[in-house]
Amino acid sequence: MAKITPFSVEQADQFKKDFGFPNTWSVENAQFAFNEVRDGTHDSPKDAAEGVPLVTSKNLNVGSIDFNNTKTISLDDHSEISKRSGVKKGDLLFSMIGTIGNVAIVPENTEFSVKNVGLFRANPILLYERYSFFWLLSDTYQRYLDDKKRGGSQKFVSLGILRESPVPIAPLNEQNRIANKLDELLAQVDTIKARVDAIPKIIKRFRQSVLAAAVSGKLTESWRKSNEVTIESWKTTTFDDVCREITVGFVGKMKDQYQESGIPFLRSQNVRAFNFSRKNLLYISEQFHKVIFKSRLESGDLAIVRSGAPGTTCVIPDSLGVANCSDLVIARPSKQLNAHFACIFMNSESGLAHVATNQVGVAQQHFNVGSMKGTEINLPEIKEQNEIVQRVEHLFTFAEQIEQRVKDAQSRVNHLTQSILAKAFRGELVPQDPNDEPAEKLLERIQAERAEAEQLIRAAKKSPTKRQKRS
Repeated sequence: MAKITPFSVEQADQFKKDFGFPNTWSVENAQFAFNEVRDGTHDSPKDAAEGVPLVTSKNLNVGSIDFNNTKTISLDDHSEISKRSGVKKGDLLFSMIGTIGNVAIVPENTEFSVKNVGLFRANPILLYERYSFFWLLSDTYQRYLDDKKRGGSQKFVSLGILRESPVPIAPLNEQNRIANKLDELLAQVDTIKARVDAIPKIIKRFRQSVLAAAVSGKLTESWRKSNEVTIESWKTTTFDDVCREITVGFVGKMKDQYQESGIPFLRSQNVRAFNFSRKNLLYISEQFHKVIFKSRLESGDLAIVRSGAPGTTCVIPDSLGVANCSDLVIARPSKQLNAHFACIFMNSESGLAHVATNQVGVAQQHFNVGSMKGTEINLPEIKEQNEIVQRVEHLFTFAEQIEQRVKDAQSRVNHLTQSILAKAFRGELVPQDPNDEPAEKLLERIQAERAEAEQLIRAAKKSPTKRQKRS
């Protein structure tokens, strides 16, 4: 290991200014502040049927180690690696390559080796493990590393950069207060995040409940009562009976037909539940469109996915204009059928269940024209269909508004952790106690002890051996 050299006063003061550390704290490079900063083996031990896990950067998550996808190496290889890169409880592991900056604390009773993983071993008389963990995890530290990363498609940060990186050193008692407060606050953030993250599933169930109520007649019970209409007015029919035409998009080779602009040409990936998507939309010439005119799409058509996500349905909007498609079922409703009501049915659990049980094919199952024609639908009169569509759109708009608020909340919660960490390392999270021993005093003692240890080592090297004395 290179000689440990602490930061100069000028360097430390500059870091305090750059990062907003309190003036009462000290700043040292990681190589001096920690007992050890090193990486794991650079070798590639062979796989073994039995042995211990080999943890790499890809196995590090924020705060934990994922042992589900690790390579197993022999005990002999593990023993050899451990001579230089042994891992102990409380060590901080840092992903140096790929997703840089994931940090985990080595738990108890865990035996493994590491490869291309940064290892920080805290000096317990200078740094608390949890305090050090939070520092390495902070955006303040991560941003310091940003312009020091190297590599092309797969970025990495070198061991030398990690050793030279700054570490703010608060008084030990203050470090303890900071770590305890962070544990408390971030546990609350995790609870909030779990609750917020659960809401999209609730919204998804809400949408399906709305669709189920729509196609069963429950959604318009009050409307029927007000309009003196009974549920007996609903009639079971098939799509073949209430559509002017049901056909299929073009099936054939298309590789040489695409061009940069022209007639929009939809594929399965352009059909989402209730919505047409322009993402990755392709185009064909007007001449080829005329050749395959049978697979044209018109405003108000139902476009139904045949394979991949069979049954997913949207209504072709007026804004699309002249268009064509491949491998989609196309249904053109008659005056008896509101296209948007049909879309509600197809995307409901009832419609998707019918699609699932009426797919054909061996190598790849798909939903075909014949299955679509035979699909049964319980159909109210057109006025009630229109009312159902209006109510579903109103409720879905409400759900979308909640969904957007949830996304905003998720964004705020995701930034909350780093906001709290930033506040902690500006010295603003917990009160500072003037009775705490200043970090500078502690550093002075450690520097003196290390200098004394180096002198003893040099003296031992210069001292003649017993054999030399006898000769």
